[in-house]
Amino acid sequence: MVTRRHFVSSAGLAMLGTTFAPRIAFAAAPTDKRFVFIIQRGAADGLGTLVPYGDPAYAAARGSLADGQHQKLDGMFGLHPMLSTSAAMYRSGEALFAHAVASPYRDRSHFDGQNVLETGGAQAYAVKDGWLNRLLTVLPQSDTRAIAIAATVPMALRGPVEVESYAPSALPDATDDLLARVTQLYQGDAQLHGLWEQAMATRTLTGDLSADDGRNAAATGALAARLLALADGARIAMIETGGWDTHSGQQGRLAAQLRGLDAMVAAIKAGMGQAWKDTMILVATEFGRTVAVNGTGGTDHGTASAAMLFGGAVKGGRVLADWPGLAPANLYEGRDLKPTTSLDGFIAGAAAAHFGIDPARTIAALFPKAGAIRPVEGLT
Repeated sequence: MVTRRHFVSSAGLAMLGTTFAPRIAFAAAPTDKRFVFIIQRGAADGLGTLVPYGDPAYAAARGSLADGQHQKLDGMFGLHPMLSTSAAMYRSGEALFAHAVASPYRDRSHFDGQNVLETGGAQAYAVKDGWLNRLLTVLPQSDTRAIAIAATVPMALRGPVEVESYAPSALPDATDDLLARVTQLYQGDAQLHGLWEQAMATRTLTGDLSADDGRNAAATGALAARLLALADGARIAMIETGGWDTHSGQQGRLAAQLRGLDAMVAAIKAGMGQAWKDTMILVATEFGRTVAVNGTGGTDHGTASAAMLFGGAVKGGRVLADWPGLAPANLYEGRDLKPTTSLDGFIAGAAAAHFGIDPARTIAALFPKAGAIRPVEGLT
């Protein structure tokens, strides 16, 4: 039996990705530190990304998804083979992974789960601004200029600090313009408006990182780095990635997604140059996926997943996990990886350490509904 204990590993790297039409949001703050939040929309499978191959129950629990292909990090965890650059960063101490993490959300709606993740609330739609925007309000700053390179500003960046929107032609194309016009057309139609909004939300959710063999993802990472590396440029960025909802054919789809994520992170590091030492990248998803494979070779909506940190100042080469185990008796509601670490606490700890802010003040500002949750310490 695998008991709940704290695993710290030292050899692998994490993931990041590309999307068919990635949307990036940037916010400026007067500091040499840079912070990038990459959201994995669609519920990324943490068990397929950061493989707990050392758990005695793993092979039986995952069935056909337990193919033995991973880059060994330690005696417990391995990294997906498509995360080769991430593994190299892990070995050089520039990547840290956390497993069995989750936000306070415990249902399985993508849109509600993403809202909780982005607003930092305890339940969906209870908080009206985003934790990333609130982070700007606690940083020492003389300039609150912010920009979203996207059709709309993501929820995590909405709030008291104004964020403008800009969509260069290299990202949305004429098709997006047409869809925007149709949206306006249906705006006042009582019958079609709701159906169209749902269709557009689903389209956003299913946009993936695997497009063009990861080249779109790498280009997005390079663009982010160019904007962040400027002396007077952005200091906080958000990149949206989709395509993580692997209900069927997960092995091939997840591999393509992770290849894109890996290319994106690599491009950010390469583009930051000397500023990489002052850069932190956080990767997180709204919730995880079921432990067991379904009848179509995929997984369904779950609970806990994995989160990642990359950067020159990250205290990497470790996997942090209060591992609950995959035996049937240890699963959440008999089907999911049980959450044992607060994603809110992980994010607050990362932001506090990176920017040198008091951890208690950070979690109070970013996650005001967190209650007794404490920031995870020692991440940088």
